[in-house]
Amino acid sequence: MLDPVNISLESLNLTTLAPMLIPIVGALLILVMDTIKGGLDKSLYVVISMLFMGIDLAALLSASDMFSVAGTMMGAFDVMLIDGLAILAQLIIVGASLLFIPLALTGKRFHEFSYPEFFALFLFMMSGFQFMVATDNLILIFVGLETASLALYTLIALHNRDKSFEAAVKYFTMGALAAGFFSFGSMIFYALTGSVEINQIATVLAANNYADIGYVLIGTVFMLASLGFKVSLVPFHTWTPDVYEGASAAMAGYMSIVPKIAGFIVTMRLFEFLIHSHVVWLEYVLYGVVVVTMTAANMWALVQTDVKRMLAYSSISHAGFVMAAVMIGTTQANTALFLYWILFSFTNLGSFSMLWISRQKSLPDHQSSDHSYNKFAGMIHTAPVAATIMTLFMLSLAGVPPFALFWGKLYMIGSAVSAGYTVLALIMALNSAIAGYYYLKLVVYMLMKDPVAGVSGDTYTRNATLSLKTVIGIAAVGTIFAFIAINPLIEFITSFVYNSGY
Repeated sequence: MLDPVNISLESLNLTTLAPMLIPIVGALLILVMDTIKGGLDKSLYVVISMLFMGIDLAALLSASDMFSVAGTMMGAFDVMLIDGLAILAQLIIVGASLLFIPLALTGKRFHEFSYPEFFALFLFMMSGFQFMVATDNLILIFVGLETASLALYTLIALHNRDKSFEAAVKYFTMGALAAGFFSFGSMIFYALTGSVEINQIATVLAANNYADIGYVLIGTVFMLASLGFKVSLVPFHTWTPDVYEGASAAMAGYMSIVPKIAGFIVTMRLFEFLIHSHVVWLEYVLYGVVVVTMTAANMWALVQTDVKRMLAYSSISHAGFVMAAVMIGTTQANTALFLYWILFSFTNLGSFSMLWISRQKSLPDHQSSDHSYNKFAGMIHTAPVAATIMTLFMLSLAGVPPFALFWGKLYMIGSAVSAGYTVLALIMALNSAIAGYYYLKLVVYMLMKDPVAGVSGDTYTRNATLSLKTVIGIAAVGTIFAFIAINPLIEFITSFVYNSGY
């Protein structure tokens, strides 16, 4: 008779699961409450969501303290991995979510926020992204990826406009293809190494001296295609402009930040060990993808007539910019990745929130789309405060000093120069200059053109509730005064990245 296996809860280290389980509990609570008593005011669901996200944030800060003392922690049968990358990424995920949820306190004309299911799905999605970044197990990464993606498809469709359904279907189709690629790539790496844990895969491949390099190439291509869809790298970006256009402006801003940081972390864990093992062809492939993504996305953004689509292509270009850090693979570059994305989160979420404030249910004759450039003509005369804030966000995205993203771009380009990628640094600087043109184009429309007849200040501020003003105010303060916190932020990020071995 076999002796029963004794499993120590202490060895399981279930505290590593706490940050992911907290939003799941919140989502289930919302669903139970709605089942027991439907029709409750949506403000209650906003408060509950923010409460559980606040608890989640507290759990992450506690985990960061533990990491500072004990280093990298494993848990749940060594499936969970709580290291510096996981903690930093989750702080960005929860922080951006805390900024997004108050945008739900808006009018009922756009009614997705009136559904309790919206907030439950949002918390499930957040938990899925947290699982993605807090493990190096390919199976759990896949589970987190699909949990988050399935919730996100539904959230887009809940916007309930013609383009929303089209966007959700496109995103679902592309997401299914990406999931298939990820599964095939994982299968190949498992066949080669007998493991689905990235650290173990790296160890086995190095021990075999990359004897099966052809199969490694195939598996890496599948993984690159899958993760390229998630972070919108060219040529896997085709869904991005249409999905951003079909989603609400607030959701598009959120999608430009949170899903991508999760994708970047998985990409970093998976590709950097190959680059450090001098798999030269991968470095060449990533180099090409980075340059093409930055440059092509900028070219497409130049010819857009809709501000929302311009920001969509802009986010693709920024993704290419940040992907350069994964290719470079130094501690300075990985620190630059997090610094860039934190600063980008403030600026980009603020930009899309400004579009959310000015949204319209029906378009006037002079507008070809909800956020056409003509809509913003002469904005300085009709809504000077809104025009000033939007100008601030555009200047930051363009990398104009001393605003937030200037420091992110400067540190990213500096990391490329330090690692010997001088040509890449020049290409990054050139693309930043090109991007400045289409950001300043909107500034010119707002500050130098005459207002369109019939457009009043209410056109831009019709949905400016207190919660929206608060979120935009936080984003604006972060954008303006980021330079004060740059050095402490770099030191904070570096300590986590370096102690995680990246």
